[in-house]
Amino acid sequence: MENLVAQQPLQAFYSGKKVFVTGHTGFKGAWLNALLQLLGATVKGYALAPSYQGGLFDIMEPLPAGNSIIADIRDKEKLAGELKQFNPDIIFHLAAQPLVRRSYALPAETFEVNVVGTANLLEAVHQLPGKCSTVVITTDKVYENKETNILYKETDRLGGYDPYSASKACTELVVTAFRQSFFPVEKLAQHQKSLASARAGNVIGGGDWSEDRIVPDIVRALSAGEDIALRNPAAVRPWQHVLEPLLGYLLLAAQLYELPNNCSPAYNFGPLPNDHLTVRKLVELAIGYWGKGKWKDVSDPGQLHEATLLQLDV
Repeated sequence: MENLVAQQPLQAFYSGKKVFVTGHTGFKGAWLNALLQLLGATVKGYALAPSYQGGLFDIMEPLPAGNSIIADIRDKEKLAGELKQFNPDIIFHLAAQPLVRRSYALPAETFEVNVVGTANLLEAVHQLPGKCSTVVITTDKVYENKETNILYKETDRLGGYDPYSASKACTELVVTAFRQSFFPVEKLAQHQKSLASARAGNVIGGGDWSEDRIVPDIVRALSAGEDIALRNPAAVRPWQHVLEPLLGYLLLAAQLYELPNNCSPAYNFGPLPNDHLTVRKLVELAIGYWGKGKWKDVSDPGQLHEATLLQLDV
C-alpha cells in the first residue's frame, strides 16, 4: 500500500493537512484513515464504535489519543464542537447506516442517520471560519433505477425503492441545498467552502466483516465448510476494490480544495462496464481461488426487494 500511495501526486498535498473523517471505524473509513496517515495528514475521526469485531479498525494502528471520537453523527452539538475544535482543511463524510436490508428493519433510523446526520455535519461546516473542502460519500443506489441496461450518469434522476436508497437520494438533496444556499461557487471568496458528493459502486476488500456483504458471506461459508447462500445470484453490480474509490475521493478532495471552480457537484466512482459482474460470477471466481466450495440459490419471491441490475457511467 505504501508503494501505491507513493505513486500518487497526493503526498505533497495531504502532508500536514488536517483531515476530519466521519465513519472512521467502518470498513472504508478505516482504510481511508490508513491512507491519510501514510500521506502525512493529521486525522481526526468521528464515528460510532465498530459494529463487529476483528475488522480493519481493530487491527490498524490507532489514531493518537483524543483524535478518535466515538460519538453519534446525530449528536449535533458534539459533532459541531469537535469540528470547531479541530478546524479541518478537508472533511470526508462516510458515517451512515449503509445496509439495504437493515434499512427495512430500521427505516426511520436510516433516514435520521443518513439525512439528518449529513445536515448536522454541513451546518457545522457552515460555521467553520476558514477554507475547507468536503466530500460526502453516498452510493450508486441514489438513482431512480429502472433496472434496464442503462449506465447511470451523475445528472440522471435520483430516487430509491428501499429506505436505504431513498435516504441516500435525500442526502444528495441535502448536499445540493447546502451548496446552493451556503456554499455557492460564485461566492467562494466569502465562504471559502467547497462541497461535492461521491457515489461509489459495490466495494470489496480486506477487513470487511459486515453483515449482508457478499465477500464476508463467502469467506464465512467456505471457512465453515458450508454452501454459500445467494439471495440474488443474477444481480449485476459495479464491483471495485476499496482502494480504487478511496484514492478517487482523495483526488477529488484535493481538487475541491485547490481548484473548486473546476469541479462538478457529484461524481460516480466504479469500474468500467466489462467489470460489472453478476453475484454468481463473483462467487464462482471466489470459489475458484479458494479451491473448493459450492453455492446454493436461496432466493424467495417474497423476499425484500433488492435491485437486480445496477450499473454506473463513471
